[in-house]
Amino acid sequence: MSDPNSDYFSSQCDRCIFNTRNPHLPCAVHPYKIMNDQCPDFELDTSLPAGEWCEPEGASYYAGELVIEPTQRWMREQKLALLDWHPMFTGRCPDCERSLMQTHPARVYWDCQCGWRGV
Repeated sequence: MSDPNSDYFSSQCDRCIFNTRNPHLPCAVHPYKIMNDQCPDFELDTSLPAGEWCEPEGASYYAGELVIEPTQRWMREQKLALLDWHPMFTGRCPDCERSLMQTHPARVYWDCQCGWRGV
């Protein structure tokens, strides 16, 4: 697997304490290209488990423990469709178009006078 930032960052970066473990901003100290293969600010991250330098895809480390990301309940298209019709995002009932205002604290159940019920 090829790293898109390999042209910009040193081979030491995945073991450095300043590595953010974020593909969009790999280094907290040098957000842009470094000029040579030896980074002047490199510090070995001793908290990394031996041989485990990167997070596996679909998982993250929290407090030193590998946590697998949960399976998504809805597909991307379904999530986008939800933004178009749910009263939490539109402020109106999807059946009768009556205005349903957000409350503080936020509602858990969305009930309309027309009988529509939403969670």
